[in-house]
Amino acid sequence: MLDEDAGELALSTQAELLSLSRSGLYYQPLPPSAEELRIKRRIDEIYTACPFYGSRKITAVLNAEMVINRKAVQRHMREMGLVAISPGPNLSQRALAHRTFPYLLRRLTVAHPNHVWGTDTLAPRLRAAQVQVSHTSV
Repeated sequence: MLDEDAGELALSTQAELLSLSRSGLYYQPLPPSAEELRIKRRIDEIYTACPFYGSRKITAVLNAEMVINRKAVQRHMREMGLVAISPGPNLSQRALAHRTFPYLLRRLTVAHPNHVWGTDTLAPRLRAAQVQVSHTSV
């Protein structure tokens, strides 16, 4: 994007045209230290074993081995793209697209035998499945 060797436009002019800060052009990022790599590797091992652990639990596990605060663990997890597996919000909300059936016996008082009937629609299918299984095993 930027051409440092171009003699036509100065580097400051190129940065201004691209709406970039000049200080960011000269910054050379430092590679991570050996200690930081060791911490990140250990966080990755803990997360791989228990992906439902968040930064608080990982910090508690790490504090048994070394001294580290939760903000540092959060920063490392964010840099590594690690997020705890947990249920999202509103999972108990019903789906409005699904049809809901009215309860027809709500205001009915069962007064005598055979007034209300019920059936189990699952039982015949199960018996048929058991018969098929017994024939195939013979």
